[in-house]
Amino acid sequence: MGGRGGPGPEPRRGTGTGFGSVVEAGPGSAAGGSVPTVVVAAAANLGVALAKAVVGVIGGSSAMLAEAVHSAADTVTELMLLTALKRGAKPADEDHPLGYGPARYIWALLASVATFVGGGVFALYDGVHALTHERSPGDPLYSYIVLAIAFVLEGLSLRTGLKQATGRARRFRMPVLHYLRRTPDTAVKAVVLEDSAALVGLVLAGLGLLGSQLTGSGTWDGAASILIGVLLVVAWVLGRSNAELLIGRALPRPMRDAVRGELMAVQHIDEVWELITLVQGPEEILIAAKVDFRNISTSDQIEWACEDAEARLRALLPAIRRVYLDPTPRRRGG
Repeated sequence: MGGRGGPGPEPRRGTGTGFGSVVEAGPGSAAGGSVPTVVVAAAANLGVALAKAVVGVIGGSSAMLAEAVHSAADTVTELMLLTALKRGAKPADEDHPLGYGPARYIWALLASVATFVGGGVFALYDGVHALTHERSPGDPLYSYIVLAIAFVLEGLSLRTGLKQATGRARRFRMPVLHYLRRTPDTAVKAVVLEDSAALVGLVLAGLGLLGSQLTGSGTWDGAASILIGVLLVVAWVLGRSNAELLIGRALPRPMRDAVRGELMAVQHIDEVWELITLVQGPEEILIAAKVDFRNISTSDQIEWACEDAEARLRALLPAIRRVYLDPTPRRRGG
């Protein structure tokens, strides 16, 4: 039994979203804001991937080739994230009554796999190959130039992602690292983590080139390539986060307690026997509960109690899109 959207008792305003987790404020707030961030990151990664590949082939640098594949994998990742945002924003229909929100996590999971396989595995392989097949480093001048340009572009992309993440974290009154750890908007999380890893990878590639230039040995270059491959363990972090959301993640306990409190504040509800909360996307939360209504309540009062409950919950968390209440009597002996 859920609300019908009619006029009902004025709900008590909720306490906001500062409960230790992150859910966006309303429709369009996450997906719409994430698209520019992802587009900027994709454009930056594509440009630096081409430049790194050219100088990597010319100079014979394993670290530069590893970085080229890393940037190419990140470009594929951003394209998949754009697909995720588009698919996840489709409205619910008869065949998918709960909407397409989880679709974004499927594509984001595939994106993390692409980063790990396309970037990490190749970097490890090429680094080991460079160590076992000693080769003299070429002139690193162009590599240094490309690394410097890539650092600027990746830095600008990271700045865009951090600006968006910081703004949202400030709105939720929480540290930005906590926001990135808990947000269901995996597009922003992926951009920030991947660009951070990219900047570290650029530094490693530069150190590898410098070491090879000073010593005349390609060992430093190969070691840098291996470290870049290890660095891409960030893809595993993103994959685990998306898998958790695909399986189904509930709101954190403080949020669940707040939801339960709003339900108990409804005039004709005596008890909440069971509460289910499900994060379906950055702007989509489903609430289902077994509740015990007062025995003296009329059917009309129960209907308006459901309306009141839904209004209260949406005032508490505007991202709540669906509320289902199941009238459940008190069990004998309970």
